[in-house]
Amino acid sequence: MTRVWAFLTAFLFATGAPAQLATSNGTGADLRALDKLTGKVSDLQLATGQSDSVGRITITVDECRYPNGNAAGEAYAFLSVREIGIDAPVFEGWMIASSPALNPMDHQRYDVWVLRCTTS
Repeated sequence: MTRVWAFLTAFLFATGAPAQLATSNGTGADLRALDKLTGKVSDLQLATGQSDSVGRITITVDECRYPNGNAAGEAYAFLSVREIGIDAPVFEGWMIASSPALNPMDHQRYDVWVLRCTTS
């Protein structure tokens, strides 16, 4: 997990935010997935540790954090995305709700975004 914190620290310094941001852990995350082939959009609400499938991919939320008092604005979640028939994850890392292009999933058919952390 140290590589994850290094990434987040670099992001916070680049945006001018303080390096030591007080955060809270969410109970899960709200996600949006797009199948670019069919145009179908799926909204998912996953608890931490839970997985769900959209087409040929399975998305797992490992963790969701947010600044104290702002679960929607600067939420960031650690996701693992696997595709049927491929051993290695097609994406594994942090996605930031307010900056989805900062660390996007690069997949030819699917896009996934973090919308917010859930808190209950």
